[in-house]
Amino acid sequence: MEIVTTIRHEVLTLPAARLGPDNPLPALRPLDEMHRIEDRDKKDLPRDMARQIGHAPLHSLLPVAVRDGYDRDRAPRSLDALVIENDRLRATVLPALGGRIASLVHKPTGRELLYVNPVFQPANFALNGAWFSGGIEWNIGATGHTTLSCSPLHAARVPAPDGGEMLRLWEWERLRDLPFQVDLWLPDGSDFLHVGVRIRNPHERPTPTYWWSNIAVPEECRVLAPAEEAYLPHCLNGVGGAPIGCEQRLRRVPVPEYDGADRTYPPNSTYAADYFYEVPERRRRWIAALDADGRGLVQTSTDTLRGRKLFVWGRGPGGRSWQQWLTEPGTGGYCEIQAGLARTQLEHVSLEPESEVSWLEAYGPFEAPRDGEWGAVLGEAETRLEGVLPRADVDAAYTAWLPYADTEPGERLAAGSGWGALEVLRAGWKLPGTPFEENPLGEEQQPWLRLLRAGAFPEPPDSRPPGGTLVARHWRDMLETAPATGLTEYHLGVAQWHGGDRAQAVRSWERGLAQDGPSWPVLRCLAVADREERHPERAADRYVLAFDDLCREAGETGDGTAGEWTAVVAALGREAVEALLAVGRTADARSVWERLAPATRERGRFRLIEAGLLLAEGRQTEARAVFDAGFEVADLREGDEVIGRLWARLTDEPLPERYDFRMRTTP
Repeated sequence: MEIVTTIRHEVLTLPAARLGPDNPLPALRPLDEMHRIEDRDKKDLPRDMARQIGHAPLHSLLPVAVRDGYDRDRAPRSLDALVIENDRLRATVLPALGGRIASLVHKPTGRELLYVNPVFQPANFALNGAWFSGGIEWNIGATGHTTLSCSPLHAARVPAPDGGEMLRLWEWERLRDLPFQVDLWLPDGSDFLHVGVRIRNPHERPTPTYWWSNIAVPEECRVLAPAEEAYLPHCLNGVGGAPIGCEQRLRRVPVPEYDGADRTYPPNSTYAADYFYEVPERRRRWIAALDADGRGLVQTSTDTLRGRKLFVWGRGPGGRSWQQWLTEPGTGGYCEIQAGLARTQLEHVSLEPESEVSWLEAYGPFEAPRDGEWGAVLGEAETRLEGVLPRADVDAAYTAWLPYADTEPGERLAAGSGWGALEVLRAGWKLPGTPFEENPLGEEQQPWLRLLRAGAFPEPPDSRPPGGTLVARHWRDMLETAPATGLTEYHLGVAQWHGGDRAQAVRSWERGLAQDGPSWPVLRCLAVADREERHPERAADRYVLAFDDLCREAGETGDGTAGEWTAVVAALGREAVEALLAVGRTADARSVWERLAPATRERGRFRLIEAGLLLAEGRQTEARAVFDAGFEVADLREGDEVIGRLWARLTDEPLPERYDFRMRTTP
């Protein structure tokens, strides 16, 4: 049989914003976790769900950096893509952006099966910041959009079970220290893209594991999933989408109708909402989105991928604002249909030591009557799904794929990070099918390779700011036995802080102050520790000292000679101004503000900070003028109502639409 599946490079050119540099300061503050359930609210949940909700929730981003250097200045830019296609389907993959499937086209009909974003616009939705909408994304790590949303994955050709080729994507997920792979396979003549996924735990301890495949589809649809009930997270201090830090309860609601409307039609929701479908234990796992003509996309899988979910933005002003923020005004909106390892995204499952979990998903075109009585609609849809892709065929495809998961990759098509290579060098792990070779080791990994091989942490070249810190216990142990330098004490303190030993972290940073070298890195860490321990005045003092020392190091103008200095001055300046305003030290805050680079002060986030500073100084008219002139906070966090709160301090007027990103009825 002739195999016609092909894989090729392609370049996409579209309006795209710049990603910019990562935040160079370690993320010491706890996550703004939106998905937490109090123990008292778990008693009515199924026992396994309650246990998994409480299982090792993520409290820190470390060792991952915050990605907040992007902007909203879109211009035509090129994105590298890999296209895998047969005579029926064409999938376009972005290996440098988390391996996202940007487009999935059914060739015989010319139909696009996904919501395709016409722009690349990062926004603050990933756990670590930068994320973009559209297509199919692979979420691994912890509750939320993966930290790899805008990061490169390794990619290569590998043999497929039918004798053709597969496209393999793989990387090292750093929050949980787990390698994973995604194999894209188009069987000859198939209308369905097969996706084999494997997550491995090479450690000698159980590891919390999380996975959700998120599929963006046009919101003018009806979503079908084999469920009569769903779990709906409900914010205790508001309605609809959750603000940052919101306590939630899981409410069991009927499907399809709830609160007077059929919620399987996304346009029927006013506010953002998550519907986690309760798929019965032995029922086939699938979810579909169908347009008014009953055409659309279906996703199904082997039973390991248990959960199914619908996310809607809602028709309220906040949801509309976010949709336009993520794309361009005038383009159609989208919703997401999703599939995960657990029933809800509040849960993490445990992956046993030296074990793995794997499954197979299938994506393809689907036609079925979408309107009518729910049970009849589901019954007809399941009959049609069985006709075009029998459940047994999905299981057989998984069985056929699994032996090929260990096949060594052939031609390399894209390169990911060097973090997996560093961990494999350290531990000597053998990971067939996902080689993490030494040649991808880059500048970020070099100091840690030196620590691994020589037992000492080197000083950064050219007096650069310190790079990122590795915080796993084995790296912390190496730092504890390395010669004590200011930089070593700084990194050791960050690792101890991440490990929960905050008192020892403070002692390490205080020892670092007595060493040679710049003091601003440890002063900033000590300032964060003071804020967390509710010593705001002392934190403000240390922020002033840290910013003064940094400006001396970077050059008194504050913008230095390299982009990394500009980024660190901006990041520390932002924290310092906020800490100083919190204790009423407006003169010191103004002093920090004036030393920021002019280009930094023009960024939307800093225009918002300026408005707050002017208001604190009693210059209300000038603060209002900042709003009237207009600004865009590129890294505004989903659920963050800081703009609305500041506006309310300025005036009783309604919040202008351009600033209204509220996701609930009350601020």
